[in-house]
Amino acid sequence: MPQNSQARRTVNPAVTSFQRSPSDASATEPKPAPGAEFGLESIVGESESLRDALDRARKVAASRMTTVLIVGETGTGKELVARGIHYSGPGRGEPFVAVNCAAIPEALLESELFGHERGAFTDARSQKRGLMELAGQGTLFLDEIGEMPPRLQPKLLRALEERRVRRLGGLQEVEITCRIIAAANSSLHDAVARLEFREDLYYRLNVFRVALPPLRDRDGDVELLGNYFLKELARQQDLEPKTLDASAVAALRAHNWPGNIRELKNVIEHAAILCEGEVISSSHLMIQQRRSHSAARTDGAMREIQIPPEGKSLDMIEKEAVSATLEITRGNRSAASRILGISRPTLARKMREYGLTTVGTDRAE
Repeated sequence: MPQNSQARRTVNPAVTSFQRSPSDASATEPKPAPGAEFGLESIVGESESLRDALDRARKVAASRMTTVLIVGETGTGKELVARGIHYSGPGRGEPFVAVNCAAIPEALLESELFGHERGAFTDARSQKRGLMELAGQGTLFLDEIGEMPPRLQPKLLRALEERRVRRLGGLQEVEITCRIIAAANSSLHDAVARLEFREDLYYRLNVFRVALPPLRDRDGDVELLGNYFLKELARQQDLEPKTLDASAVAALRAHNWPGNIRELKNVIEHAAILCEGEVISSSHLMIQQRRSHSAARTDGAMREIQIPPEGKSLDMIEKEAVSATLEITRGNRSAASRILGISRPTLARKMREYGLTTVGTDRAE
């Protein structure tokens, strides 16, 4: 997928694409960027399922203020599509600010999003504008929106409905003019049913929905993406790109790709390093071991959770379900979170709550 070659100022490790305008010496304003390389037309893939999703994204891109919810499995390219919507629309010259809601501690997230006034808390030595303000007439992308702390969800809902926010510790309201694009895995609706995410906020975010297909459902795109990643690696190293032989292509097509595009990119990069020649074969791909992990999830049936006649608490049932899933996936948190229909941060939180540790090696794939 396209990579941004421009320098970026990172305010927080979970905040990306925060750019300053060259005319602003205060070092606090995002920099508008043309970003033509991030348009929807730059996204690699020819499968019908992907084209359908991009057609929807292209339609909503023309509407600058419409709130968008992008859903899809981990690694399907939700942020890339969010960038594509931004850079394909009328606000392409304005900032694109991406925030991972799961990566910022709750104590800091409110200040990051909504800003604060001097003296609002102990370390608030000066006024700070929040990212909703700093995004201007551009786009604020809220990744992992399902991990938004319950305490902040009403404030986000009010910002979406009234297009105004109040900085932490402040009295005056500030107008918000940016578009909001949120992203979540496919289980966000289940989080609403579990009362972990506000139903009214869910429907307010779900004004226009773009569902991204998993890589396993994108017929023909695996080979296209594999060759694309090889060309990108060669370009970065100023070398001739390596190629995939028939055995490599067959192996890529046969794999289920639970980690989607992110997993494919890692596999291709690993193979390019391992291969000393110009042609990559199936022996360089190192996906047989990954396939066994995938099989462990489907072939190893979930053990039954026994409920005695006197009953069992919901917390105990949930603890046993999490524990059993981690055992089946041999400690692979990404695989376990996909089976349970929750995000990795939510799984990590539940493991801490129940005092669980992974079984075997904890892998991210």
